[in-house]
Amino acid sequence: MKDPQFFQDKAILAPTLEAVEMINTYMLGIIAAPEHEYLSSESVLRSDEDSEIQGEWLTTEFLNDTKSSRMPNHKLFVVDTQIMLLRNIDKATGLCNGTRLIVDGLGERFIGATVITGTNVKDKVHILRTN
Repeated sequence: MKDPQFFQDKAILAPTLEAVEMINTYMLGIIAAPEHEYLSSESVLRSDEDSEIQGEWLTTEFLNDTKSSRMPNHKLFVVDTQIMLLRNIDKATGLCNGTRLIVDGLGERFIGATVITGTNVKDKVHILRTN
């Protein structure tokens, strides 16, 4: 699993978010590595007072239960394995949507990883929590 070339041309496709969660849970269960739990922020930026969204809908429970293919779940479990970025973090260093990395360090506010695809293969990076 630590061989970057093994993952460069492989992916698991699933038709629904429920199937993705089942596969992720199964895979986390068979990987013999310590996992680290990361939680999302539990508040909303209120930058626009004229927003059409009613603030009372944005409760902590609602935010934590929201699931979308465009954002990670409230609880994200990460182990020392391959991950894929879901958004652009730093285009200049090649940390873009779809970049694959192998995790090699888990901290309270960061994930350390090695890039395995793109132009910056073998670069060591730290992905910082932004909230």
